Amino acid sequence: MSGRVVVDVADLAPGAMRAIEARGLPILVCNVDGAFYAIENRCPHVRIPLDAGRLRGSVLECPLHGGKLDVRSGADVALPIRSPARTYPVRRVDGGIEIDLALEG
Repeated sequence: MSGRVVVDVADLAPGAMRAIEARGLPILVCNVDGAFYAIENRCPHVRIPLDAGRLRGSVLECPLHGGKLDVRSGADVALPIRSPARTYPVRRVDGGIEIDLALEG
């Protein structure tokens, strides 16, 4: 998968998340204290959407089983999640962020 997508994040407050689909990929955009991160919107453990989960700082809790991921790196930080989630590089552009779909973060 290649390409980049620009997402308007002007109304995405710190601690908030937004699920998007970009070129067929489910992505969750997270605002961690004003820094933006893009992570695959699927739990690596059971493959359900993560956007109904809870974001506390940079840690996202799966809504189904309570496993936790660090949205900055995709790293698993609490069981039962045992593998990282895919992340995508993000950079700020005019009025939003650009997500690079070609590379993992």
